[in-house]
Amino acid sequence: MPLYAREFFTELGIPFANSTVVGNTYYATPIPGDPRRLRIEFSPTIRAFTYGGLRVQVIHPHTGEVDSTVLTFSDHETFLLRDRIESERPGYSQHGTFDKYHRAGEMPWQGAEFDGLRRAIEQYSQVWFPGAWATATPSRSPGRTVHQAPTPPASPSAGRTR
Repeated sequence: MPLYAREFFTELGIPFANSTVVGNTYYATPIPGDPRRLRIEFSPTIRAFTYGGLRVQVIHPHTGEVDSTVLTFSDHETFLLRDRIESERPGYSQHGTFDKYHRAGEMPWQGAEFDGLRRAIEQYSQVWFPGAWATATPSRSPGRTVHQAPTPPASPSAGRTR
């Protein structure tokens, strides 16, 4: 089953305009003209097809990986509410993770809260790409978990009445 990486990174709300998702990996050029790239991918756990965080890297086309870190979902409370509702505690297999198996019509990362991860990625990018986050245009759009109420008609309809 797909991980819906494009939707995940859209929901995460990283504001770099010059970015793309290839497979399950997000690539961005935070500073135009700078050869360094920001690369973010899902960080696997010891269990097959189960992910416990994001691996964030700065890569250079000539020298390769410049720096790398893993931001765990547990440390950034991404699934804190979901795990409380489902009574998952630290040490249990699904605590602070998601996997590729999910119900049809649901995202595998259903119930995720992205604020902590977004702040951590912002801090990381400020070290390697100073000022890029502040000058980037926000790319966050309403995700699939946002429900918008329909707008009522401006005037009463001229249709049948009782």
